[in-house]
Amino acid sequence: MPLEDIKQKLERNPRDHDGTRIQSSYKDSKSSLKLAYIESYGCQMNFADSEVVASILGKEGYGITESIHDASLVLINTCSIREKAEQTVRKRLEYFNSIKKGRTKMTVGVLGCMAERLKHQFLEEEKIVDLVVGPDAYKDIPNLLQEVAQDREAVNVLLSKEETYGDIAPVRLNSNGVSAFVSITRGCDNMCTFCVVPFTRGRERSRDPKSILEEVNDLVLKGYKEITLLGQNVDSYLWFGGGLKKDFVKASALQQKTALRFEDLLALVAEAHPKTRIRFSTSNPQDMSLDVLKVMKKFDNICNSIHLPVQSGSNAILKKMNRQHTREEYMKLIDTIREILPNCGISHDMIAGFPSETEQDHQDTLDLMDYVKYDYGFMFTYSERPGTHAARKIIDDVPEVVKKKRLSQIIEKQRQHSRFRTGQYLDQTVCVLIEKESKKSNKDWSGRTTQNTVTVFPKKDFKIGDFVEVKITDCTSATLIGEAVGLSERV
Repeated sequence: MPLEDIKQKLERNPRDHDGTRIQSSYKDSKSSLKLAYIESYGCQMNFADSEVVASILGKEGYGITESIHDASLVLINTCSIREKAEQTVRKRLEYFNSIKKGRTKMTVGVLGCMAERLKHQFLEEEKIVDLVVGPDAYKDIPNLLQEVAQDREAVNVLLSKEETYGDIAPVRLNSNGVSAFVSITRGCDNMCTFCVVPFTRGRERSRDPKSILEEVNDLVLKGYKEITLLGQNVDSYLWFGGGLKKDFVKASALQQKTALRFEDLLALVAEAHPKTRIRFSTSNPQDMSLDVLKVMKKFDNICNSIHLPVQSGSNAILKKMNRQHTREEYMKLIDTIREILPNCGISHDMIAGFPSETEQDHQDTLDLMDYVKYDYGFMFTYSERPGTHAARKIIDDVPEVVKKKRLSQIIEKQRQHSRFRTGQYLDQTVCVLIEKESKKSNKDWSGRTTQNTVTVFPKKDFKIGDFVEVKITDCTSATLIGEAVGLSERV
């Protein structure tokens, strides 16, 4: 659908998302009687969800504190994607309960994916938490807190068929005031055999574009310079009036004809705010379309960066993972990206040691990495997740020592490629958005390029939120180092 037609449609149609945006009543620790402490783990979606929770709690008179010792309500937003993440959460819960023993009243709750998966263990068997809330049930937290106060079981892990939080204005936690996440989809329909997300977050559904545009507009008015459109699978965004994505085939002919896809939404946001950087994450190779790439090329403020998880370079393993792409299709997509967006940064997720993975499968992965030469990646050994198809049907037969060896080879390969990519910027001038003070020196700023590469340079007279032209003079495998030339007209 042409961009002008889309804008007219959104302006003409009455607001059809549920309710109005909830304005945050966030209070700091000096002005609030009730304080909540929220700790988040896992994906960017979890951190975005915690901001929604903070907004909901604000309506109940809670302020957010950074000190657990000041809080009467302690919430941990959890991740189930890997065993190590769950172990980390359990250790934190032990710590929370050690503090709770010395307090007159402190409520401990688990949010997110582990809440859905381990609700009975947490509440009934181990009795280490007071309330359990799944990813789609955060609006029920006020009711659940009342249940806790009356010593009744407080649990809600029901999954929704609709976008759940489109009417809530998140409280930006630990914000630098420069970059923010805006959720556009929830859940996933892909059913990769290793992944718990479809079980813990439910089926895929998209958010009303009006509410997305309103949230983006609000962030821009507040001075944010970079916005990331967020979802488990953003490229499959599809708005035809609400409901699960799978119901699109049942929608009316008019709904199907006027539906908004991800490229439409991306263009709307980018055109509305040309001085604001727009990012998106995460993309699934099967849903990354040529139209999205064309929109990225058309708008200078859409960042030249794509996170494109591949998981393995072996067709045999990809099939067992139920990934809906082959090695060859993925490589063709990479070629298309390079052709349309020559300077695009590309990152990945990779799993080492998936069940039945042979040495040749592993070599296929290393070979694929050599072909792409990713800018950076997130790399892990396979860990069996209870409830997934892989856990139920596929024997985890790769020894742990082999998994670790292969992972170390993948990490080393990526280190080499990252160094190659950063080295390409030597003597070039890049546009950097300043986000914070450098961790290594309070005399330097730290920011990122459009390719999402961290860049540090002397502070001079610049400030957080400035777009700055930086001449690159040195680099590591992860960081560009340079000298500021001046304020940038680019984003």
